[in-house]
Order: sequence, then C-alpha cells, then structure tokens
Amino acid sequence: MRLTEWQSRSPNRDSTAPKVITSATEALALLGAGRDPDCWIAWGDDPSTRYTILALAPSGLAVVNVRVNVPGEGPRAAGKLVRWHRVQIGELSVEIQGLNRLITFQLESQLLRGANDEADQVAAFVDTVFAAIDGRWTAPSGTIPLPRPPTAGTSDAVPQLPGPTASDR
Repeated sequence: MRLTEWQSRSPNRDSTAPKVITSATEALALLGAGRDPDCWIAWGDDPSTRYTILALAPSGLAVVNVRVNVPGEGPRAAGKLVRWHRVQIGELSVEIQGLNRLITFQLESQLLRGANDEADQVAAFVDTVFAAIDGRWTAPSGTIPLPRPPTAGTSDAVPQLPGPTASDR
C-alpha cells in the first residue's frame, strides 16, 4: 500500500495533515524510498502524537518515526535505513476460525496486525518484505535509487589535474 493510500485510513485527521506528511515524505526521499513508497504505518497507542512508517527502499527498510506536534517546533520526522540483511523480523502467525482471519508479524520491533481484509494487506506487505530480504523485490519505477560513488578507473572518476609536483621545485 502506498503512503498516499494511508492518509485516508488515518485514525486521527491531524496525523496525516499536509505539514506532517511533508516532513515524513522528505525523510523517506532522503533515505531512498521515494516520496510515495510501498509502506506500512504502525499507528501505535496514540497516533495523534506519534507513529512509525516502515517503507521499502531498494537498499533497505526505511524506518521513519513521525512526531505529529512537537511543542514549539511543529511536526518532526526522524528516520534510518536498515540494510536488508540486517532487518529484524519475527514469525508470521496466522489464525483462522470460520471466515475470520487474523495475522500477526513483527518487523523492526513494530507489530503488524490485521483481521480479515486487513489481514490480506498485511500478508501482501510481509510477502514484499520477504522478497526484498531474499533479493527478489524490484523497486517501483517511481523510486530513484541513490547513485553509487564512482570507482577508480571508470570514466566517472575525478581526473587528476596537472599541477606542480615536488620534482618541479
């Protein structure tokens, strides 16, 4: 599910106000996930105060903690990029009784839960996380991966400029 799709599902209208989402999207973009990435939002106990965005990026999982209203400062977003081989995952648990389905999964200390239709969405996100960890996930075309630094001997390397040397003196 994309970040823009989460805005309509917010349990608190102010949690996804434009000024709050702007700081979160800037953090996600800087971490390489893009401005509208595939993500999951862990709303936590008080989404009117803080929540966590878990977003997929080509090089890892972007974890952005959003504070909705810091007194005297306004909204704040702080994040980190956890490389795919270091992402901490728990067990994927499923419970089915009749037509009711319940799914639970732990990702970077955040508990992802879903019942019935939301269980399908959790399962799809978890499947994408597993694919990324295994190296089977490809970033959506809207995501621009960060450029790699040039290596010596390539045409992108910084050329050595002629200049005075110790033997010229």
